[in-house]
Amino acid sequence: MIPLKTTAVYFSATETSKRNVEAIAETFAADYKSIDLTRFDSAGKDRYFDKDDLVIIGAPVYSGRIYCGAAERFHTLHGDQTPCLITVTYGNRHYDDALLELKDLMTQQGFRVIAGAALIGEHTYGDIQKGRPNDQDLEETIRFAERIREELASDQVSEPVIPGKHPYRDGGNGGGFRPLTDDSCNRCHLCEKECPLGAIHEDCITIDGNRCIACFRCIRICPVGAKNMNTPEYTDFARDFSNKLAIRRENEYF
Repeated sequence: MIPLKTTAVYFSATETSKRNVEAIAETFAADYKSIDLTRFDSAGKDRYFDKDDLVIIGAPVYSGRIYCGAAERFHTLHGDQTPCLITVTYGNRHYDDALLELKDLMTQQGFRVIAGAALIGEHTYGDIQKGRPNDQDLEETIRFAERIREELASDQVSEPVIPGKHPYRDGGNGGGFRPLTDDSCNRCHLCEKECPLGAIHEDCITIDGNRCIACFRCIRICPVGAKNMNTPEYTDFARDFSNKLAIRRENEYF
């Protein structure tokens, strides 16, 4: 049976997970709802779903695990054997245990995982898989969602076999880089408001190094390009990292 309500839920600092999840959700229902758990002020509200719901989950991979902050926010989701389709988005290295970890988490929260996907997205650092997910990626993901929709309609959905290992590998933490701010900053406060961890102070310049996860959301959304990583250390790292991960990887569906 096709669920009556579809909800897309995501933590997506650079909006790649969001694009994937919403493409899937729209395949099931044009009037789907979105729950964005990215901003620091999105945490804390519990949400409950029943058997008539379908929940699509999206999270980024950090060193082979789902980002720990995203995992914390997904603990506010509660299901009642609610059908759930899980996705992780990663930047071309590997997703390792992230998809299995997300499956375990959502099962623990009362959801019934019916399918999963490990999807390629443009990496936060360097020039790795630029522009992905592209139109071809999204078409593949939509075809996957259509197949799952057909299986739901015919009551032929079975629990997917998700790759990964127990215990999980170490990972899930933020990166070590800290964005800089140049003199073009006009104090619009967009970076402060949109930071996933509330790491940017009211002056729009000072960054709490203990909170920042180096997602570079502030760099991507700054309307005047004031936020940057213009340092020799980052430039060298990004070049080497881009060369290391230059071979294209494909999306995987389960």
